[in-house]
Amino acid sequence: DINECSINNGGCQQLCVNTLGDYECLCHSNYKLHWNKKDCVETKGPLPDNPSPKVLLHCIKSGGSDRCFLSCSSDVQIFSDASAIKISVTFKLNEGKCSLKKTEMFQEGLEQMIPERHNSVMESFQYVNLTCSSGKKIHGALSRLTATRAIFITADFELETSQKEVTDTCDVRCARKKTEKRFRKTIRTLRKTVSRDQFRVRVSGTDHEVARKALKLSEPQQSCGVGQMHMGNRCEELTGTSVCVSCTGYIVCMKFYMLLAFSSETLAPSSQVKRRAVALWGFRSYQCSPGEHSPDGFKPCLPCPLGTYQPEAGRVSCFPCGGGLTTRHSGASLFQDCETKVQCSPGHFYNTTTHRCIRCAVGTYQPEFGQNYCVSCPGNTTTDFDGSTNITQCKNRQCGGELGDYTGYIESPNYPGDYPANTECTWNINPPPKRRILIVVPEIFLPIEDECGDYLVMRKSSSSNSVTTYETCQTYERPIAFTSRSKKLWIQFKSNEGNSAKGFQVPYVTYDEDYQELIEDIVRDGRLYASENHQEILKDKKLIKALFDVLAHPQNYFKYTAQESREMFPRSFIRLLRSKVSRFLRPYK
Repeated sequence: DINECSINNGGCQQLCVNTLGDYECLCHSNYKLHWNKKDCVETKGPLPDNPSPKVLLHCIKSGGSDRCFLSCSSDVQIFSDASAIKISVTFKLNEGKCSLKKTEMFQEGLEQMIPERHNSVMESFQYVNLTCSSGKKIHGALSRLTATRAIFITADFELETSQKEVTDTCDVRCARKKTEKRFRKTIRTLRKTVSRDQFRVRVSGTDHEVARKALKLSEPQQSCGVGQMHMGNRCEELTGTSVCVSCTGYIVCMKFYMLLAFSSETLAPSSQVKRRAVALWGFRSYQCSPGEHSPDGFKPCLPCPLGTYQPEAGRVSCFPCGGGLTTRHSGASLFQDCETKVQCSPGHFYNTTTHRCIRCAVGTYQPEFGQNYCVSCPGNTTTDFDGSTNITQCKNRQCGGELGDYTGYIESPNYPGDYPANTECTWNINPPPKRRILIVVPEIFLPIEDECGDYLVMRKSSSSNSVTTYETCQTYERPIAFTSRSKKLWIQFKSNEGNSAKGFQVPYVTYDEDYQELIEDIVRDGRLYASENHQEILKDKKLIKALFDVLAHPQNYFKYTAQESREMFPRSFIRLLRSKVSRFLRPYK
């Protein structure tokens, strides 16, 4: 988890709350979250218990089949709420093209079927987003637009739980479940209608269909030539290089995705087309760019005034530099555009109150010049010192614990990254009865210094006078295996305030004490470490796991075939083990 709120308040205009793997912007009372999920919009008067729906999905059963109508209001001011239920549904059509086409039977069909209230399903939403994508790509040839291909329509709905459904016997969670259940039923009906070409879209009074075939009740249209397209009841030439060809009532998008943007007149310059479906790239181009703002986040936009900046698109305000600072020019998009009295280096942030550079506190870092914040370390990590400049300096300090059972490992905190300074870890290995401990140290990295400030020690107990099995304060890249000199092990790792290195990961296994003589014979044989092949075995986590698996549970030996063994281990290693096992099991032959 990264604390995004530590990075310029997450870009939130008011409040920022960090969550696991994400974050959320919130607003003070009398404000609601803007559609961009960052800005806060002042609410006029008390909020209604049930705000008027922005989107209405109406599905009607008639003559054994369903028809669905999606009506959208012209209001683009969309608010988010904690009670919102979000769902995404994708419908696949085996042939067709991504387009919206004006339909003449929308109203007629609606009027015919309205009386059948008992067969009607109606759901209202606060938000809907429709995208259309094709299974194949177009490479510019207009003639290919009419070719059949599989298309996918994805609908993202946002539905709010009605407060009226919350009662003494049904709390908010209960009401939410009821709403979700009803919602799933509506989606099943919608899925049927899309597959049967019975899905209609109304955008501010203009009716469209999202269908792959001509409607049966429609009169057949004349075929148009190459480079032409139906415009109402006639064919017209396609001119220019525009992506979308529009006319009164409908728009054909040659892009394979679209977003229904319920826009104001400023978004639709034509007086005849007040509302239109805008391709997703077009929708983004209507947003204010970084360094700009507007009352709704869309164009026309104003540059951020002097003394303010805005690093994100689609915002309704700009952030003040603070401390009476101004910017070099209007339309600033970064805090670095603010004319600070001194430029701060990485590991520092600019304090707009004192106008000084402050070192990033422990647990934070800043890799850039001239910033006004420090980034919090992710998760449970922290830094060794203040003034850190990189996320790699954030280290996990968790370590130590009680160990036992059959296999396991100990590792320095933050492994395989460098361990933190001034840390202390203690482990205890307590094997089951009549079992002993075998340890392999594949490699260990500790700073080389005379005073042994960082060290790893293994002994019988915490007493310095107890029997010691292993102790080191140096780096060793050659592996070593050994058995514990005591039935239990107390292990401690300690680093001083000034050192850091990669550290170690040390696996162990407990084995039946009846095999003590055999295990001792193997680990003390110099041939085990003589070749690089043998050393690599002791460094290979997969191979060590296989060896330890058999040592901990000898019956698991039969899981591995002779072929698998030969593929995993070199012949010299197998010969070494075979000779020792044979001598141990048949000492008199």
